[in-house]
Amino acid sequence: MNEVITAADASARFRSATSQPSIIPFNVPLISAFLALAIAQFLKPFTVWFKERRWDSRRMLGSGGMPSSHSATVTALAVAIALEEGTGAPTFAVALVLACVVMYDATGVRLHAGRQAELLNQIVCELPPEHPVSNCRPLRDSLGHTPIQVLAGSVLGFAVAVLLRTSS
Repeated sequence: MNEVITAADASARFRSATSQPSIIPFNVPLISAFLALAIAQFLKPFTVWFKERRWDSRRMLGSGGMPSSHSATVTALAVAIALEEGTGAPTFAVALVLACVVMYDATGVRLHAGRQAELLNQIVCELPPEHPVSNCRPLRDSLGHTPIQVLAGSVLGFAVAVLLRTSS
């Protein structure tokens, strides 16, 4: 029987025959997403220092701030999937919808919840000391992102996915 082998088939057979099985598979979209998340979180104390001239290392573990690590993560995931599987793949569609929902939530619901928490904290601070609510712990007010922070996170995620793809 005559069988035609394409270059892609031959390359795949060669790779599978010569490569050792890995305990941890090299998953470019997953690595891109986590790397973008780590870089965004690492950058947050530096952006606080640049803007406010104070060092706050707690920002590395917190939500909110510049750049949006959520946006960086989902953008890196969607772009890496697009580069690996194409924009017609169902996994790209899922990643794109997830990215849109996360970024909308970051600039909408979470941003406004943070602003409400800031206002409530201000009201509680103005209460007399004998009021039962006056000794409550303040609410976290750094929850959401401005559109610029979301855009910066998206640009970071895009860059991480493209750079990781070109280096692999």
